[in-house]
Amino acid sequence: QVQLVESGGGLVQPGGSLRLSCAASGSISSFYAMGWYRQAPGKQRELVAGITSGGSTNYADSVKGRFTISRDNAKNTVYLQMNSLKPEDTAVYYCNARTVVWSRPYDDWGQGTQVTVSS
Repeated sequence: QVQLVESGGGLVQPGGSLRLSCAASGSISSFYAMGWYRQAPGKQRELVAGITSGGSTNYADSVKGRFTISRDNAKNTVYLQMNSLKPEDTAVYYCNARTVVWSRPYDDWGQGTQVTVSS
């Protein structure tokens, strides 16, 4: 089981930027995929962005063109660059690492980091 530690959250004004980091205790190149999810109060957790071991990425429609996910295998870290932030981006952001064994997914989660977009 890997430990994931998120950082980089905080309070930012609308239109601002933040970069989230997710540092893993082990090699991230061994994971099928890594991603960022978010959960706002009273809402379900949703996928924000994902990146596979091969480098393919996918994004929620609500963040396309504003957020960018990337990975640095040498540092065992995944990043989420968030630009043009909106109040509706306010949520706790969680890092996820997915392993697939015999076609079954296994997920590890970080503890989450709060992102608040407000003037």
